[in-house]
Amino acid sequence: MPLKPKCFSDAAFAISDFLCGSRFTTRISARKRPRRFIKSLAPPVFGVLITYLDRASEIAAFCDALGARIAQLHGDIERNELKRLKILDPDLTVIKSLVIGMRDEKALEGMLRELSPFVDAFITDTFDPNTGASGATGKTHQWRVSRRLVELADRPVILAGGLTPENVKRAILEVRPAGVDSHTGVEDTSGRKSREKVEKFLSEAN
Repeated sequence: MPLKPKCFSDAAFAISDFLCGSRFTTRISARKRPRRFIKSLAPPVFGVLITYLDRASEIAAFCDALGARIAQLHGDIERNELKRLKILDPDLTVIKSLVIGMRDEKALEGMLRELSPFVDAFITDTFDPNTGASGATGKTHQWRVSRRLVELADRPVILAGGLTPENVKRAILEVRPAGVDSHTGVEDTSGRKSREKVEKFLSEAN
């Protein structure tokens, strides 16, 4: 499933897996509802599994259980595990995070070269040194770093990290990503997605 340059946001729905530890322990009964939801989606809307799992067999099994055909990987997964994932499920679209601020620029560029053969796209996000969070921080990073990764990459690069309806247009102009992603930037004060903010985000990004 090739990724085309366009705007992606949480309006397209993401199922988040924030499991503690590296073992996949979700029960079968807990998967039925999201699986039905994913199955009900029609292009151009797709279900995306967001996970910190770092073992190919567990990622493939989780995607199979949910019926997800796109996996966004935020864990420190090794190159060999990504290679194995492509063997286990060659039709799975794999998006790998590159977290700005967690590693220096040379290390990020090295990851880009090393992992490109085994992923379909990358997504840049922001590291928060105060909390140790490597995504969903609501904070931006130095966009010039993401721009450099876009220029070097032979895969699409999606920009994330603190994007809001107010800054997404400028971010696109500065970084020139293949797509943009927003999480906390389109939430209301209760932590739920705001239809008004999502619509404004999409309008500004297009």
